[in-house]
Amino acid sequence: MQEFFENVLRYPRYMISLILGIFISVFEWLKPLFFKNKATATATIGLLVGVFAFLYFTLRAMLGLSVV
Repeated sequence: MQEFFENVLRYPRYMISLILGIFISVFEWLKPLFFKNKATATATIGLLVGVFAFLYFTLRAMLGLSVV
């Protein structure tokens, strides 16, 4: 039974390392765009903000959540 709980406790660490790995790899892929010039950096930041806003509002509408 002890081995079972040890195994279950590994999953949160795996999830955190997986998510961090995805964010780090995406950041490394986008990092050259931030340092080319200011216009490219501004466009990249605007695109990222737009994507997150789109996901936020889409999920909020799909789940029927309201701001109280």
